[in-house]
Amino acid sequence: MFPENRPRRLRRTETLRRMVRETHVRLDDLVYPIFVKEGTALKEPISAMPDQFRYSPDMLPKLVKQIASSGIPAILLFGIPKRKDPTGTGAHRSDGVVQQALKRIKDAVPDLVAITDVCMCEYTDHGHCGILDDKGEVSNDDTLEVLAKIALSHAKAGADIIAPSDMMDGRVGIIRESLDEGGFENTPILSYAVKYASSFYGPFREAAGSTPSFGDRKGYQMDPANVREALREGAYDIDEGADIIMVKPALPYLDVIRVIADEYDTPLAAYQVSGEYSMIKAASSMGWINEDACVLESLTSIKRAGADMIITYFAPRVAELIS
Repeated sequence: MFPENRPRRLRRTETLRRMVRETHVRLDDLVYPIFVKEGTALKEPISAMPDQFRYSPDMLPKLVKQIASSGIPAILLFGIPKRKDPTGTGAHRSDGVVQQALKRIKDAVPDLVAITDVCMCEYTDHGHCGILDDKGEVSNDDTLEVLAKIALSHAKAGADIIAPSDMMDGRVGIIRESLDEGGFENTPILSYAVKYASSFYGPFREAAGSTPSFGDRKGYQMDPANVREALREGAYDIDEGADIIMVKPALPYLDVIRVIADEYDTPLAAYQVSGEYSMIKAASSMGWINEDACVLESLTSIKRAGADMIITYFAPRVAELIS
């Protein structure tokens, strides 16, 4: 009459559920993205991303000390310069905004892992991720040389990990070569290996001022319909020297995270992007969901899919919830 197997026995109390829980989000899994804007005494709210801000470099020491004290091990920096030009020269200046930020961060909290996004979209006046040719298309090979300069300048300024996000072919190889020749052979590369041309990037583009002035990025970012291509992209970047690879976005691509995790033993990052963040914040503000519960559930799903580390704007709040 009654079933012999009763899984509900182990769900009866929170303590029992915790004891048999299969997947755990830990503080060491978290990376917190930060927008750094050239200037002084800046802490600008981002309208499309509630509770997120653009900080000037001088405002970072206090912030990163709070982050480190919460137990979050790493941050990811995105730079917003005062001036942009067609070739994104501000990205590799020794006194560029990210370079300034790195020096202040490492002075304040030397052990905090500082990851730097290497791309050109925030620095070009056209908003694309590379050098344009005479047809207005991104020139892959011309862009590679600039990316190598950016990566080396970040390493010299104190970056612990270099994270190219441009999706140019061959970028990991040339960045690895540039770092090695510059004496930074021990600086790891976290490659945005599997970066889709996603609709979930909108709030980020407002935050970073990186919306393309014409066209889109579908010519170099991946088609959201493809998963076999993700395996090829991961293989290319690993072969070229990537130490960690990333899937971006996270939640709409949990199947891709699982496939990549099963295929490669390289550490795998997943980026819970701005659109994922802002949707949760918006629904929470309307009282439709419990924000904290949804944040933890979404991050657990990303970890369960196979991610070893999660880049998320919710990191400080998650640190409060799980510490």
